Amino acid sequence: MCSSDLRYKVVKQLGDGTYGEVLKASNRQTGEVVAIKRMKRKYYSWDECMALQEVKSLRKMKHPNIVKLKEVIREQDILYFVFEFLDQNLYEVSKGRQKFFPENTVRNYMFQVLQGLGYMHKHGYFHRDIKPENILVSGDVAKVADFGLAKAVKARPPHTDYVSTRWYRAPEVLLRSPNYNAPIDIWAVGCMMAELVMLRPLFPGASESDELHRITAVLGTPTPETWKDGLRQAASINYRFPKLPPCPLQRLMPHASADALKVMQDMMLWDPSKRPTCGGSIQYPFFRVGLDVPAPSASGEQPAKADISSASLGGSNASHNSSKIDKPSTDLDIPSGPEVPSVRQQAGSGASPGDLHGHKKERARFGEADLPAVSGAKNAGPNSMNIQIG
Repeated sequence: MCSSDLRYKVVKQLGDGTYGEVLKASNRQTGEVVAIKRMKRKYYSWDECMALQEVKSLRKMKHPNIVKLKEVIREQDILYFVFEFLDQNLYEVSKGRQKFFPENTVRNYMFQVLQGLGYMHKHGYFHRDIKPENILVSGDVAKVADFGLAKAVKARPPHTDYVSTRWYRAPEVLLRSPNYNAPIDIWAVGCMMAELVMLRPLFPGASESDELHRITAVLGTPTPETWKDGLRQAASINYRFPKLPPCPLQRLMPHASADALKVMQDMMLWDPSKRPTCGGSIQYPFFRVGLDVPAPSASGEQPAKADISSASLGGSNASHNSSKIDKPSTDLDIPSGPEVPSVRQQAGSGASPGDLHGHKKERARFGEADLPAVSGAKNAGPNSMNIQIG
């Protein structure tokens, strides 16, 4: 096989997860750098690939704050997603910082996340795995990525109780409610915004019960007035909330403005029906300060940014005085689903070069319009190989 038949060459591994690994690669013909997600399970038909929620959701979305899926390839029963490449994620941007982000920087990133998520919700899907690692960043541009757990808003419950990384998991999901929906994304955005402000996670629970305990230690014990349905759901699984007074967010983030605290507080309300929508969130005073660009349209090319001109990376010195929250002695007496590791994992090793030797290739490209017909011949021979991955 000659090297010109290999369309993509792997540069290095970017990450490795439960369902797949992400590789940085370059297009041999154009030099374009892309991110390739290689799925770990086998896919034995093209229809099976096209039925994936990740494909179904992304093929319907074209927005400057949602990562672009450029191509889907199935070869030798292995599925590959080819995405546009952004060089960092929000976790990497904040990792190791010794100074707090200026509020304009937090505003800029969160504004874009809410724009992308709002577009997604409007088009009938919610994400279910919002966290800093799934917000890709290039300069001051942010895009929502990783739609592997996306779900249709109108999908019939019950939904799976395993969604999102535990630290960003909404309380209704922790309580195994079968009827959660788009407000769980808003909760996760609130947690993520707090992490950007504090430079540490707000609710770094070691277990589901610890997560609920930490949330209660900040929000206070829910009451029939603040979350009647939640108390009913907790009773149905024999869980009792700890009796704790609320801890004002201002105590945990004394350097944050009142406007920032207000939007985070409302995003993280116990009752999901009382949390603002994405569109409602960006109407808060926090996001209206210094806004110098309009919200992006679906046909726009330039991602929306809030007060980009002043979104520098400087800031005041941060002294991380974390509030200690005691863990409960026992866990929830409910069946536990699969958990993702609470410790963030960073892939450091590159992928070794090598050839994929498949005898069958199917490919679909994503352009300006919806998903077109498959552009690869199903009976293609081995010389039709177009990805080089070690």
